[in-house]
Amino acid sequence: MANSLPDNQIRRVKPSDVDAVVRLVQELAEHEKSAEQCRLTAEQLHTALFGEHPALFGHVAVADGAVAGMALWFLNFSTWDGVHGIYLEDLYVSPAQRGSGLGQALLAALAAECLANGYTRLQWSVMKWLDKTIGFYRSVGATEDEEWLGYRLTGDALAALGKRSQLPLS
Repeated sequence: MANSLPDNQIRRVKPSDVDAVVRLVQELAEHEKSAEQCRLTAEQLHTALFGEHPALFGHVAVADGAVAGMALWFLNFSTWDGVHGIYLEDLYVSPAQRGSGLGQALLAALAAECLANGYTRLQWSVMKWLDKTIGFYRSVGATEDEEWLGYRLTGDALAALGKRSQLPLS
């Protein structure tokens, strides 16, 4: 899949991209009607991506010399396959660049990352009401996982369960 403009590129995120990626994450949160929940700072993102023990990785899509899209991801592990995979936390392309091939190019870069490293899966979640996004994912061959439900512990429920642990908090 070729990008529509010759100067478009997909590359690993650089420290100089952090502010632009934070802006895109905030745009994504707004798009998902959850802007008030997005508290990411440039310092947090920089540490996660470039700190002593990075736990987050990323790619950016550059169009016309500016960061126009991003994919933030981390490694997961399949105990059944015995190897890592990629969990795509966020994929976002600015509205002005949608339809240009940048979203597909970002996903292709992650698929290539999987292939190059022997990872057996690329996974992500999508909100049920994002019909256009779901259509985009289906267009690249992704399928819904009909056997697994996603669960999340946050806030008071996370704190309450954590307090039940017998392990000392570090």
